[in-house]
Amino acid sequence: MAADRRRSDDRPAKQKAQRVARGAQQVVPSVRQRYPAIDHLVRAKEAFGDRYGTHYAAAITYFSVLSLVPILMVGFAIAGYILAADPTLLADLQSRLQRAAPVGLRETVGEVVETAVDSRATVGVLGLATALYSGIGWMRNLRDALTAQWGQERKKRPLLKGTARDLLALLGLGFALIVSFALTTAGSTAANSLLTLIGLEDDLPARIGLTTLMTVLSLAANWLVFLWVIARLPRERVTLRSAVKGALIAAVGFEVLKQIASLFIASVMSSPTGALFGPIIGLLVFANLVSRFLLFVTAWTATATENIVQTVSPPGPVEVRPLVHVRRGASARQAVGILGTGALLGGGARWLWRRSRGSAGQPSPEASPEKRAEGRGE
Repeated sequence: MAADRRRSDDRPAKQKAQRVARGAQQVVPSVRQRYPAIDHLVRAKEAFGDRYGTHYAAAITYFSVLSLVPILMVGFAIAGYILAADPTLLADLQSRLQRAAPVGLRETVGEVVETAVDSRATVGVLGLATALYSGIGWMRNLRDALTAQWGQERKKRPLLKGTARDLLALLGLGFALIVSFALTTAGSTAANSLLTLIGLEDDLPARIGLTTLMTVLSLAANWLVFLWVIARLPRERVTLRSAVKGALIAAVGFEVLKQIASLFIASVMSSPTGALFGPIIGLLVFANLVSRFLLFVTAWTATATENIVQTVSPPGPVEVRPLVHVRRGASARQAVGILGTGALLGGGARWLWRRSRGSAGQPSPEASPEKRAEGRGE
């Protein structure tokens, strides 16, 4: 009884949920038809899911984090060359690290620094080789992901030729990023120097104007980079005109994500545990969010009205089977028809024969009297 009562109580809730679901199914198509922007977002979401955007973003995140280790190795090698060239700076660094380390580990810290400086060449070579491997893997996954979001067919390419192209794309993207950050940094430094030169470094409107100008420069640099990424990194290149809006949205979103990441790092660095694990977690989350956002913007660009290609599938094969009916004899209707036709033909032939005989026995009016008498049998 109690179970039956619970089932009876659940029926109205299930019916209400079904009515809500049916209402949502009826509302969504009308909203999409009424608002083209919402329809475009829904198309982009469907394309992002159908083309494995989440899985590609996870692969890009993995290779992004993997690339950090060789990059740090290269950084340590460069620092080792700098410290080896300046003994005073090396001694100052060792003393600072020894003062910060516990008493029992001070000598060990000094030896570690000396070992790192001595092995700078080995660390640098290994770092460069590992960075090259992980960087090519990162670029390959990025290009495959962008190609999939554009709806292009993935083709099998030669190993050496494909690796060479991925390496060139990696170098091109690295150069574009270096130029972008260099323009932003140089512009900021030049603007600060200009404010100091004219004596407006403490003026609030001038500082606000400078911040606005730097933001615009950063957006412009990011826009150029994302325009190149969205339109040129796919395996089959697309027109730059198709990626203009998407690159602008990606540039703005990237700036927002950078600000959020900066606030997160600043908030977690206040505690020792956060200082240890916060940057790693923040880097993982930031790389995944940027990858997802970039692929979604690419899917949004690819599903724009001007980029949708209508493909009509060919009709299926047609099987032609001739029908041949074989009958052993005529049917009753056919027999009656044949007999009737034969009777008509026979009657007509008999009538013609009699008429021809009758006309042959009667002499013509133009014949002579002897002929007519002969014809009458006289």
